[in-house]
Amino acid sequence: MAKKRLLNAGAGSTTARRILPLLTSADWEEVRLDLDREMNPDIVGSLTDISRLFPPASFDGIWCSHAIEHLFAHEVHPTFVQFRQILKPDGFALILCPDLEAVAQHLLKHGLADIAYSSPAGPIRPLDMLYGHSRAIEEGRHYMAHKTGFTAERLGTMLRGAGFAQVSVRDENFELCALALMPGAPATKIETELFACGFDFRNGAT
Repeated sequence: MAKKRLLNAGAGSTTARRILPLLTSADWEEVRLDLDREMNPDIVGSLTDISRLFPPASFDGIWCSHAIEHLFAHEVHPTFVQFRQILKPDGFALILCPDLEAVAQHLLKHGLADIAYSSPAGPIRPLDMLYGHSRAIEEGRHYMAHKTGFTAERLGTMLRGAGFAQVSVRDENFELCALALMPGAPATKIETELFACGFDFRNGAT
């Protein structure tokens, strides 16, 4: 039986630890896509070129963690449409990005330069969540700048507008996480697999 294929869209240097429980099963294999050749992805390319890089219905799932905010606002809708086009009829997309509402609340209470949390990349401030990780940009990785942003409402609306049949959006710790399902997706099975990775969508669509 052929393995299911997961596109890691905007992969960075390694497989994200948060999705490893899915990929370490015998059922899934990962294809890593990144714009930066130095990240040694399987495919070098932009999220905006996905339908050119891959044939229709070629993936069972898409993992896109903190990449869509690096697109211009007008590029988001066509990119989400391309996500849907390369997914199989029973596939899903799991999309993570900063939660602008949570960032704004923290900014108003604590200021722009306050450390909101620490990450493997270092301290993260509201400034980083709004405009991109300052140190990475200072080091010359200008593609790390943020060009748009999302609230839960905007992210869900845009995914539904791109043609996904069911969308659930959760927010936690300055982060939005959206599960977008294709029309034939077995929602309960997918939600169970993702729950093992720490993502709880079992309450259904929002």
